[in-house]
Amino acid sequence: MQDLLALSAVEARAALDAKDISSVELTSAYIQAAEDTAGLNNYVLLAADKALDMASDADKRIAAGKTGVLEGLPIGVKDMFCTKGVTSTACSKILDGFVPVYESTVTANMWTQGGVMLGKLNCDEFAMGSANETSYAGPVVNPWDAGDGVDLVPGGSSGGSASSVAARSALLSVGTDTGGSIRQPASFCGIVGLKPTYGRCSRWGIVAFASSLDQAGPFSRDVADNALLLSAMASHDAKDSTSAETPLQDVVAAVGEGVKGMKIGIPREY
Repeated sequence: MQDLLALSAVEARAALDAKDISSVELTSAYIQAAEDTAGLNNYVLLAADKALDMASDADKRIAAGKTGVLEGLPIGVKDMFCTKGVTSTACSKILDGFVPVYESTVTANMWTQGGVMLGKLNCDEFAMGSANETSYAGPVVNPWDAGDGVDLVPGGSSGGSASSVAARSALLSVGTDTGGSIRQPASFCGIVGLKPTYGRCSRWGIVAFASSLDQAGPFSRDVADNALLLSAMASHDAKDSTSAETPLQDVVAAVGEGVKGMKIGIPREY
């Protein structure tokens, strides 16, 4: 039997289109993985029923030949994003029970492109932290084991987003970065995390920390998957006055082109 959790997002998309696997099968595998790794405390809410409904819809679209960039792929969402009809708390007791009546632009873009929402991922309260130890839901544990019996922090504030991808309880995930909250946990957990250029992904529907710095970004196991997710997340949004109007280049096609001949600017003070 094929190890569904071993597939990259790019590989999973190809397998879905070839009808070798179904989104329901893939999503079910990740739901089981999330339950099996519950001790890592990655999820504050595992939306299993919603995920399976979205996966079933994705399978129908695949059968009809109408697929999006993320069609059928299970994705975890940092609890800083408002998700319509799904509890969104920024991992704070203050927002306990808050159910948004609207969807953030970034997550709406992902669902439009066929993504499947696995659930809401743990993070530092209001994204204020660098070790994911300030969440009202408790700390997140890094899935990597140092061998001395001591739990390792996953970094923060997007600790659940990084830990879940590293633990293979989410195929992909999204987080937010103000001063390192994607880049640092990605490094701690040994995966790929990107803070896109400011304005590339809309801030609308994300609980604000520092609006002049906040930016949503993707987590993945490899660069190709990261580019795939970013291509679906990014868009111009009239509801965000800082949203960039310049279209995103084809980052998926650019993967593997190399950096030979590329000029990198270095600030003079460094």
